[in-house]
Amino acid sequence: MVTPESIGASIEKGLACTHVEVRGDGAHFEAIVVSAAFAGLSPVKRHQLVYAALGDRMRAEVHALSMQTLTPEQWAARGRG
Repeated sequence: MVTPESIGASIEKGLACTHVEVRGDGAHFEAIVVSAAFAGLSPVKRHQLVYAALGDRMRAEVHALSMQTLTPEQWAARGRG
């Protein structure tokens, strides 16, 4: 079974992140991903970076993934970080 922790670990392995939170039920997941790599990118491009970090797991194991993709500055502006 796919766990939120394993999805988070895959994202962190494939993308330099300062913060990753993943919640889910084994098929449907929600993630908050904070990375400097998102600077200057559109939301679609940011999501593509996360999908690339997950690779085949996205097609084979994860039915749905909703995500918030933020730069460290955006995360800090929310009072986090």
